[in-house]
Amino acid sequence: MPRPQITLKLATSLDGKIALENGQSEWITSEKSRAQGRKLRAVHDAIAIGSNTAVLDNPQLTTRIAGQPDPIRVIFDTQLRLSPKSNLALTATKTPVWVFTKSAQGQQAQSLKSLGVQLFELEAAPYLDLTAALAILKERGVSSLLLEGGGTLAASFIALGVVDVIEWFRAPIILGAKGRSGIGPLEITDLSLAQRYNRIDLSELGDDVYERYERAQ
Repeated sequence: MPRPQITLKLATSLDGKIALENGQSEWITSEKSRAQGRKLRAVHDAIAIGSNTAVLDNPQLTTRIAGQPDPIRVIFDTQLRLSPKSNLALTATKTPVWVFTKSAQGQQAQSLKSLGVQLFELEAAPYLDLTAALAILKERGVSSLLLEGGGTLAASFIALGVVDVIEWFRAPIILGAKGRSGIGPLEITDLSLAQRYNRIDLSELGDDVYERYERAQ
């Protein structure tokens, strides 16, 4: 199936957490790591997040780098929770916002459409058909996709076997078991079923460790 090259970006504690149990996440990693993360956005055609990240963080998902283009902003939002008052919706005419959802009908959908947000209906039983979404992205010219959050979205793409590269920023802190995981449950019942990756680079960004991995063939 033709699809974009997919990169998963993780910014976590040493124990793989992206936030405290209460959702606090600013800032786990250093400014140097965050700056490198923004550079990653600039070299991808599109950036994707899940609905929880869109609702709880209200991000803009721009590069914030002078002279660098912003990627298409993609939200996987089964129940169409994205608010018309969100930063993403309010800037959709400036930088495209594409939402994959189960239903593009109703007042919420019409409000988003009126702001320039593009909605794509997908089968959801109960989760969105990611394979179909990737095919749509590829057809519309997206050759590279950066996954930024959250844990459920990351796990869904890993389970599908389509995460080609992992860009992992790790801060020297530990948040514990109640912290929110960077990768959600994968329901692996045997170690032989675990996906494997090869580390291709390791460096330091301030106090953080920056690692790059490629999916093992």
